[in-house]
Amino acid sequence: MLGEKLDIYDEQGRHIGVKPRSEVHRVGDWHQTFHCWLYRRAGEQIHLLFQKRHPEKDTCPNLLDITSAGHLLAGERPEDGVRELAEELGLHVAYESLSPLGVIRDVMTGPQIVDKEMCHVFLYECDQPLSDYEVQEEEVVGLLWVKLDEIVDLFAGKTTNIEASGFLLQEDGTARDCSMEVGLSDFVAHEPHYYHQVFTALQRRGGRA
Repeated sequence: MLGEKLDIYDEQGRHIGVKPRSEVHRVGDWHQTFHCWLYRRAGEQIHLLFQKRHPEKDTCPNLLDITSAGHLLAGERPEDGVRELAEELGLHVAYESLSPLGVIRDVMTGPQIVDKEMCHVFLYECDQPLSDYEVQEEEVVGLLWVKLDEIVDLFAGKTTNIEASGFLLQEDGTARDCSMEVGLSDFVAHEPHYYHQVFTALQRRGGRA
C-alpha cells in the first residue's frame, strides 16, 4: 500500500506529477480519493452507515469513518474507486448508480503525516442487511448505523452522545450485533465543512433542507 503511486496536484487542482503514497503523505501533496457514503431510509428518517476502522490502521485506528473510501492511484479516474466498495464491503455497484456530490477538499494531519485530499464524494442508497456484507477484515472491523438527525445534532454540539447500532467483528472473525453510545471523539476528524456538505445533501434527500 505504501508503495502505491499517486497523482499529485497544486493548490489550483492542476496535475503536477506522480509520487509514492508515503512521500505524498510526508510532504502534504494534494491527491485524489474516492468516498462513498451508504444510507437507508426508515420512514422519514435517514440512517447513515459508518465503518469502524481496524485498530492497527496507520491513520485514525479504531474510529468510525466513511462507509467506503480509498485513494485513486496514478492514472485512475473517480469511476475506478468503486473497487473500494467491492474490496471493503463485498458490495458490487455500478458507478452509474452512485449519486455524486462533487469534489470536497479535506485536510487531516497527524504524527508524520499531512493528508491533503481532493475527495470525489458519492452517496448510495442501500438497505441491504448488514449480515450480507463481506467486510475486508484487515481494514474494517464493524459496520454501524446512526440516525442522520442525531449525528447532525452531535456535530453541531447540541448533544454529546448518540446511538450507533450494527455489528463488530470478534477476534475469531465472527460478527456480533451491538448497540453503543458514541461521541465526537469516536469519529474520524474530517474537516467540519466536509461533514456539513455530506449531511446537508442527505438532509435534502430526506425532505429536510
